[in-house]
Amino acid sequence: MEGMHVSAGRLAIGFAILAAVLYGISSPVAKILLNTTSPELMAALLYLGAGIGMFAVNLVTRARNREQKEAPLAKKDLPFVIGMILLDIAAPILLMLGLSLTTAANASLLNNFEIVVTVLVALLIFREAIGRRLWIAIVLIVAGSVLLTVEDMSSFSFSAGSILVILACVCWGVENNCTRMLSLKNPMQIVVVKGFGAGFGALLIAALASGMQTDLVSVAAALVLGFFAYGLSIYLYVRAQRDLGAARTSAFYAVAPFIGAGISFAVFRTPLTPLFALAAGIMVLGAYFAATGGHTHFHIHERMIHEHRHRHDDGHHSHVHDPPVFEEHSHEHTHERLEHDHPHGEDMHHVHVHEEK
Repeated sequence: MEGMHVSAGRLAIGFAILAAVLYGISSPVAKILLNTTSPELMAALLYLGAGIGMFAVNLVTRARNREQKEAPLAKKDLPFVIGMILLDIAAPILLMLGLSLTTAANASLLNNFEIVVTVLVALLIFREAIGRRLWIAIVLIVAGSVLLTVEDMSSFSFSAGSILVILACVCWGVENNCTRMLSLKNPMQIVVVKGFGAGFGALLIAALASGMQTDLVSVAAALVLGFFAYGLSIYLYVRAQRDLGAARTSAFYAVAPFIGAGISFAVFRTPLTPLFALAAGIMVLGAYFAATGGHTHFHIHERMIHEHRHRHDDGHHSHVHDPPVFEEHSHEHTHERLEHDHPHGEDMHHVHVHEEK
């Protein structure tokens, strides 16, 4: 069982890093598209691209394999779905407004602040365990974020664009925890709901703000960017949250800002200032501490009834089927009280209190 948990954890880390790579391209490419498209409309197109693209992928997947292995969203999930959509409407609009006022490299690195908000919300509201290394990471990332928001050290003035990007990170940090509560459900369905819900919401705001001016090439480019940088990225992110929890998944997602910053320097030839280099160095160190962790200890699983995709050789799903089922499948099932010891993260099966961090 221990080997299986390690293997699942490594696969989840791979999902999180690939999600980060896909998202990392969004800021520099969106910066270019903002020359012809308003921030509100850009935000709408990115999420609509995610929704349309993943809806098409879902249709193809279901046509090839009619057996439903994932648990669908249910009525009790509605509060988290609504919160997720509202925050996903606000966050990309704030990010696009910030991108229009600051450099793509600066905005990319500031996205690391999302880790801080995600971790704090996971700790204070959803009771995820936060270890010493994550606390060190929080302090370093906050310090780096503050440096990046300072426009002029001599006068200590703040960049409006940077502050807008940080506000976007606050929205996404809270939204990550809403998504984490849905992480056992069908990830494609989650992305489609996110995409169409947030996309049409932002589109309404764009129409009310008279920000619908663009061209067909920009629309097509934004939709494609949305499918890869938001749609596939969110899908992989949700899959990673199943095994890692919100805090650690967000930590591995810290790869994204550095990818975005690297592309920005290559494309826009942004000058590398000493302040930016210092902030980047601090954030690299913070991302390292955030991404290295995990723990093993004796813990208790209280009795639980829920529905999600699972298999019966993972040490947590010991209920019996007649006839036996060996492949992955989904149905409502009961976890009886269980006490054991194995390496684990802060996924939905390991929400327990740690006396010592």
